[in-house]
Amino acid sequence: MAEIELGLDTFGDVTIGDDGQLLSHAEVIRNVVAEGVLADRVGVDFIGIGEHHRDDFAVSAPDVVLAAIASRTERIRLGSAVTVLSSDDPVRVFERFSTLDAISGGRAEVILGRGSFIESFPLFGYDLKDYDTLFEEKFDLFTHLLEEEPVTWSGTVRAALSEQLVYPPTASGRLRTWLGVGGSPQSVVRAAQYGIPLMLAIIGGAPERFAPYTDLYHRALAEFGREALPIGAHSPGHVAPTDAQARDEFFPHYAAGMARIGAERGWAPMTRERFEEEVGEDGALFVGSPETVAAKIVRAVRALGLSRFDLKYSAGTLPHDLAVRHIELYGREVIPAVRAALAQD
Repeated sequence: MAEIELGLDTFGDVTIGDDGQLLSHAEVIRNVVAEGVLADRVGVDFIGIGEHHRDDFAVSAPDVVLAAIASRTERIRLGSAVTVLSSDDPVRVFERFSTLDAISGGRAEVILGRGSFIESFPLFGYDLKDYDTLFEEKFDLFTHLLEEEPVTWSGTVRAALSEQLVYPPTASGRLRTWLGVGGSPQSVVRAAQYGIPLMLAIIGGAPERFAPYTDLYHRALAEFGREALPIGAHSPGHVAPTDAQARDEFFPHYAAGMARIGAERGWAPMTRERFEEEVGEDGALFVGSPETVAAKIVRAVRALGLSRFDLKYSAGTLPHDLAVRHIELYGREVIPAVRAALAQD
C-alpha cells in the first residue's frame, strides 16, 4: 500500500470565470490541459478525463485532451474516466489510446465503463434496449484487442474480424486497462473473468460499504484461476487550507451540479445537511484540509485494499483557480501524507 498510486479525475465541468459567468467550452478545455500539466509538476500519479456529450461538460473527446497534456508532461499517467464503450467502437478506442500511449512514451491507460449518462446512445445511433448486449460484446472484443495479436471475433453489434491486427501496437505489448464499476456484482465478476483491474466509482455513502465488492473480486479471481490484480476507487472531493473553507467553497457548485442532474433523474435537491453527512467520516465526499482528506483516503485504502485512489476534483461550476489550488495541495501535501501513513503498514 505504501506504493499506492494517487490520481485526479475531472469531467471537464463547465465552470464560472472571475465575472461569475460560465466559461466557453474552449476555455474550459484549455484549463483542463493546464490542470493536467500542473498535476504532473506537483507529483500526482494519474490524470483521468471523463467523456460526456452535453452542455454542462466540455470534454467529449478525452483522448485528444490527454494527448495535449501528454505533449507537455513527463511522468504523469493519462487515461479516461470513463470511456463509454457501449456507444463507441472497441477497435477505434484501442487505436486512439495506443496512439496516446505512443505520444506519451507508454503512459496511457483506459478505464472502460457503461457511463452514468445515456446521451451518447441516440447521438451515435444506438438503442437503449441493447444497453447490456452492446457493452458485453464490445468489452469482450476489447479484451481480445489487448493481446495485440491477430483477432478473430464475431458478435451482433459490429462487423466481425478475421485474423485482424490493429495498429499501432503499444511498446509494452499491452495497454493498461481498467473496468469501471458503480456497484454491480455482475460487473465485478466480469472484470475478474477477463482478468481486468477493477475501478470502483464511490459517489455516495461510506467507502467501506464497497468491501463486499472487493471481496467478491478476490474470490472470483481465484475461482477463474487468476492472480491478484489492482483495485482502484474514484470519489469526488475538494482540498482547501481548512475544513470549513473547503466545505464552503465546494458546496454551492456541487449542489448546483447535483440539482441539474437530479432534475433529469428525479433526485431530491442536495441540502447542506445531506452534504455535511457526505463529507463526514462515513460519506463519499473527500472534502477538507489536506490532513482531513489524507486521513480519509488512508482509511479507504486500508478498508478496500486499494492500489489506486483517484479524487475527482471538478464539481459543477467550481472555478478554475480553486481547482488549481486543490491540485497543488493534493500533490504537495495530501499525497506525501497518505504515503507516509501507509508506509507504517
